[in-house]
Amino acid sequence: MKKRLCGAAAVLGVLATVGALPAQASPPAPQPKPHTLPLGPWNLPETRTTTTLQPGVTLTRIVRGNAADPALHWTVEVSIPGGETSPDPDAPPTALKDRASADELTAELKRDGFQARVEQVTTPKAADYAGGTLGWRVRIGTYDSQAAATSERARLRAAGHTGSAVYTGWDGDPTDRGPWHVDVLTIDPRRFRGSLDASYGPDLEKRETTSELSTTAGATAAVNAGFFVLDPKAGAPGDPAGVGVYDGRLLSEPVAGRPGLVIHDNGRRTQVTRLTWQGEVTGRATTLRLNGVNRVPGLIRNCGGTKGDAPTGRPLHDVTCTNPDELVTFTPDYGRHTPQGEGVEAVLDAHDRVVELRSPRGGTLPPGGSSIQATGARVADLTALAHVGHHLRITTTLLDERGHRVAPSPHTDILNAGPELVRDGRLHITPATDGMVHPGDPSWYYGWVHKRNPRTLAGVDADGRTVLVTADGRSTNSLGLSIGESAEVAESLGLRDAVNLDGGGSTTMVTNGDVINAPSDATGERPVGDALLITPRRHAN
Repeated sequence: MKKRLCGAAAVLGVLATVGALPAQASPPAPQPKPHTLPLGPWNLPETRTTTTLQPGVTLTRIVRGNAADPALHWTVEVSIPGGETSPDPDAPPTALKDRASADELTAELKRDGFQARVEQVTTPKAADYAGGTLGWRVRIGTYDSQAAATSERARLRAAGHTGSAVYTGWDGDPTDRGPWHVDVLTIDPRRFRGSLDASYGPDLEKRETTSELSTTAGATAAVNAGFFVLDPKAGAPGDPAGVGVYDGRLLSEPVAGRPGLVIHDNGRRTQVTRLTWQGEVTGRATTLRLNGVNRVPGLIRNCGGTKGDAPTGRPLHDVTCTNPDELVTFTPDYGRHTPQGEGVEAVLDAHDRVVELRSPRGGTLPPGGSSIQATGARVADLTALAHVGHHLRITTTLLDERGHRVAPSPHTDILNAGPELVRDGRLHITPATDGMVHPGDPSWYYGWVHKRNPRTLAGVDADGRTVLVTADGRSTNSLGLSIGESAEVAESLGLRDAVNLDGGGSTTMVTNGDVINAPSDATGERPVGDALLITPRRHAN
C-alpha cells in the first residue's frame, strides 16, 4: 500500500495458563471467576501468550480447551428433499426441514440400511431475532474419523441421496470442550505511532491474499477485512460487497443500513456505525440519482440497494439482487477497464468534462477521469443529460444511522461488516437487520450464523484500543465460533462496540510477513477484497 516495514523486533510477553481449580474441602470457598474466554465449561484449560509487535501493538494468542474431546465425533448430515409430507414438496434439498419431512427421509434411509436419526435444531435469540426451533436435520452414524464418515457418504450417494461429512464440534453445543484457537491484535493509541489502514491492492476488481497486501505495505500485522464479490456472476470478484471508504474516498456504496467499521490511521476513534448513502450526477439543468459506485450495473451483492431491486431492496446477505435499470459511477480505482455490456457510458476527463458517450459501455478511463454507466430505462436519462463538452458534477454523501452527514478525512477508512455483535459494552447481535435471516430458508441461517465457523471480528474497547480478532475453525484442531459465541468472545475481551467482518475461508491473520493462523480453505490462504494493515510508520497525506 503506502508503507514499508522498519524491522521492529518482537518482544516475548507473558504466558498465562488457566485450568481447573484444585479440589478443596467441603464446602468449597467462593472462587473468583477466571478471566477466560466464555467457550465450553468454565474450568477448561486456557493459555494466553502475549507478544509486543511494535510500540502500541500486541498480539495475544489464546488456546482454550482440550486437544481431543471424546464426546465429539464425525457424522454424515443428509440433505432433506421436500417429500410427500413437506409443506413444499418441490423445494430443493436442504440441511433443515420440517419434522414430517425429516421423519419421512429417516424412515426411507433406515429401509436402505442406514443408521439414520432426526435431530431438532434450536438457536438462541438475538437482539432482532426470536430464535427457537430452526428445523430438523437428519444424520447418519457416529464415526471416529473423517475418512470413515466420508466412506459412508459415498455409500449414501450410491443409494441416491446427498449429504456431507461433518464434525459435531461445529454444531455449537455449549458443553463442548474445544479446542479453540483465537488470535487478538490490540492497538493502543496512547503508544501507537504507526498507521492503521485498509488496503484493497492495485484495484478494486481483483483479489489478493491478506499476506500479499501485508507484504506490499510492509505491514507489521494484518487481518482480512470486509465482505466482497467472489463469483463473477455476482459482479466483479474482489469488489467490496458493501461500504468501502479508503483514504477518505467513497469507492463502494453501503448495503443500506448495515454497519461499517470506521478506522483512522492513528488508531484513534475507531467506531462501528450504520451507514446509508446518497449519490447524484448533475448537469446544466438536471440531477439524476445514482444507484452505485464502482460495481457491475444490475448486480447488487448483499442487496440493500433501492426499491426496484429484486428480490428485495433490503439487506440480504450472500444474495445478489438485480435491477435492469441502474446508474453507476466509476473511478480509476475500479480497475483497468470499466464493465462491458449493453447500455451507455458517459466518460469524463479529470476536469469532469464529458469527452465521450460510448455504447455498448465498457473501456478505459482518461487519466484522473471517471464515468457514469446507464442500463435499461436509465439510458435515456443519461443520454439526455450528458453531452460531449458539457461538465457533470458527481457527488456522493454518506449518512450515519441518525441521518447525519459523514465526512471522512483522508486519514479515514470504512470497511463493510455485519452483523453487529456488541454495542455499548452489551451483547447486541443483529442478524435480521443485517440480512442474515433468509425468509423461508432456515438452512442458510443454520450454516452461517448458528454453526461454528472461522471468524474475523473487530471493535474498540472502553480505553479506545482497537481490537482485531481471528478464530480458526472448520477443523478438529479449532472448532470455530458461532455468531453468538463471537459476540460473547468480543464482550469477554472488553470490547465496547464490536462487529463481525468477513470470515470462513477468508479469515487470516499475518504478522511480520507470516500467516500465523490456519486458513480453512483446502487450497490455503484465500485471496480477499481488502485487508486491515498495521504498519510501523504513519504515512503522510
